[in-house]
Amino acid sequence: MLAAVKQAGKQPLSERSPRPAANDNHLLISVFAAPEHSPLFAVSKRVTDCGCNVAEARVAALGSELSVQVLAQGSWDAIAKLENALAKLDRDGELRLTHFRTAAKQQQNSALPYVVEVIAADKPGILSQLAEFFAGHNINIEQLHSTRYRAMQTGADMFSAQITIGIPNTMHLAALRDDFLEFCDGLNLDAIMDPMKF
Repeated sequence: MLAAVKQAGKQPLSERSPRPAANDNHLLISVFAAPEHSPLFAVSKRVTDCGCNVAEARVAALGSELSVQVLAQGSWDAIAKLENALAKLDRDGELRLTHFRTAAKQQQNSALPYVVEVIAADKPGILSQLAEFFAGHNINIEQLHSTRYRAMQTGADMFSAQITIGIPNTMHLAALRDDFLEFCDGLNLDAIMDPMKF
């Protein structure tokens, strides 16, 4: 019987690709608003009300705005319902909101998590030069937080960045660290690169 099914050009049930999970639909939502309008509450409530879950969320204060990013997960119809609810929320005008469908993050079993910290006297272009270094070495920046501040002791304008990167496990770590520190020395940046500790 199995041979007959194969001859007919059909796969037996046991060999068919598994159907995607019912909740394997994702919507990435990005919102900016004044802190008093609580964009996290507004978005997370609609995610819950539409029958979805918050898979990941990020909140950051940028200037006078609060930035919220939410990855919602749910069934296809729940995500569609959430898209309609967000469109209505956007029309209300208190939030600046965008959203689009995406997929869950793919696990990179071959990438080693490292943390980079950089401190320097502030000057234009530091962040773009750091991004260029890692892009040139085919290293993904997974997370980044950078800020400009004034040193309490001297009043000097300073730059600080904390960066999480994924280094391919085929890369020679000592050589990469040497290249990075040489790069930072050339720009007069004080930096460290260490494995992430869990």
